[in-house]
Amino acid sequence: MKKLALLLSSAALLLSMAAFSQTADKYISSKTHIKFFSTTPVEDIEANNYASVSTINPKTGDVVFSVPMQSFEFEKAMMQKHFNNEHFLVTNIYPKSKLKGKITNLDEIDFSKDGKYPANFEGEITIKDKTSPIKETGIITVDGSLLNLDATFNLTLADFGIMFDEGEMVSTKIAKSVKITVKSEYKLQ
Repeated sequence: MKKLALLLSSAALLLSMAAFSQTADKYISSKTHIKFFSTTPVEDIEANNYASVSTINPKTGDVVFSVPMQSFEFEKAMMQKHFNNEHFLVTNIYPKSKLKGKITNLDEIDFSKDGKYPANFEGEITIKDKTSPIKETGIITVDGSLLNLDATFNLTLADFGIMFDEGEMVSTKIAKSVKITVKSEYKLQ
């Protein structure tokens, strides 16, 4: 009888551990490319960041991105200096931006079946300690245990306290809205 009780207890423990490990599965990306693009009549500005990380929980739809702001690389050193300084992003005080939210059409994405799925996202993005709601779409591509996310959206700089007085030289070189392109490759963990 003791052996049966021990066996049943062990089986229950193993089943609990298996169930917990399945719900803890999430996709993790350390291969994320975020591109910032601004166009004005004076100049186009582009920066690339390959140091961002992200997670997607396929059970809850939770999505998180952490973006180290000093990791944006510009073609011109002066652009990078302006991006990081006190008139723009003040990256020595605000070193990261964060995006958190949920996939709102999770029931339309089959993470167990290869294919491309439109993904609707709602959440918040925080830059320079200013948080703004965000509602965007992207494409999730499932390929075995790999997942790719592609999204493009615009951010209004004033929403994050980034504004320039008319007539300032920089005001003619930076658009009021910038285009953000995100490409992330995830692995199931």
